[in-house]
Amino acid sequence: MRVGVLTGGGDCPGLNAVIRAVVRKGIKDYGYEFVGFRDGWRGPLEGDTMELDRAAVRGILPRGGTILGSSRTNLMKIEGGVERVKDNMAGLGIDALVAIGGEDTLGVATQLTEQGVKVVGVPKTIDNDLNATDYTFGFDTAVNIATEAIDRLHTTAESHHRALVVEVMGRHAGWIALHSGMAAGANAILIPERPFDIDEVVGWVESRFQTEYAPIIVVAEGAHPKDGQMELSTGEKDSFGHVRLGGIGQRLAEEIEKRTGKESRSVVLGHVQRGGTPSAFDRVLATRLGVQAIDAVRDRDWGKMVALQGTDVVRVELSAATEKLKTVPPERYAEAEVFFG
Repeated sequence: MRVGVLTGGGDCPGLNAVIRAVVRKGIKDYGYEFVGFRDGWRGPLEGDTMELDRAAVRGILPRGGTILGSSRTNLMKIEGGVERVKDNMAGLGIDALVAIGGEDTLGVATQLTEQGVKVVGVPKTIDNDLNATDYTFGFDTAVNIATEAIDRLHTTAESHHRALVVEVMGRHAGWIALHSGMAAGANAILIPERPFDIDEVVGWVESRFQTEYAPIIVVAEGAHPKDGQMELSTGEKDSFGHVRLGGIGQRLAEEIEKRTGKESRSVVLGHVQRGGTPSAFDRVLATRLGVQAIDAVRDRDWGKMVALQGTDVVRVELSAATEKLKTVPPERYAEAEVFFG
């Protein structure tokens, strides 16, 4: 069998570990051949490939990013896109695809499966917002990076007696903000699932200053205030209809300084959370998912995604992974809220 592999959407620590596991087990145990598609769905759409053999995946386990490249190409928005993918796969002699990605990449994979393309999915996102899996690889690394940054910011905030607002990633789900904020002892955590009250946030900041400590506010990029409290700007949309976010941290710092008279600064961690060496947890999880993905290919179990449930890697329907986002439930947020202020 000849298998295509692609990585789509935002880059993520652990992608190379999945590619390595898929290729190494597929060659060693099943004698498969592998072709890497470059830059997400653009690769099969344009027939842009690279060879994936043992040599190609040697030494990539600890590397961040993806050797295949990535993009936010949405072939469903391109006229004749599905037929072009089918034709290119047939021309290259590719029997099946392993698609590694988040909600958008796997959403396309789900639609391709419905149109007869043989696809197995692997869940990837630092946001941890994919349904039907307890964790996605990349999340642990992103949380560790954000936690270390917040730890460092505590000391400089206290030295200068200023409030610091730390903006982390999280468009629709606040998992990174919640976990890193709890781990680093933030004084408030603001997430997209719960519109915040700016008066309440200011109260937490003032309470912290009264104890002679400087406040740290962790805010997910998709967090927003209650209606009518603050105006936020919006950016252009990508091919999947997502507005480019960023700016809530700066806007919040300005409002805090205006209302409290205390110097406030914002720090945007941005793509730092995506880059660099994956954590040990993410390397192991990514490897386990890759091994199970190629087993699903062997079993001709198309239209499935490998997922972590508890400590086991299982197979779920691709459609189940993308039918809704896994967001932070109220009870999880309440666990952190006890420590605010």
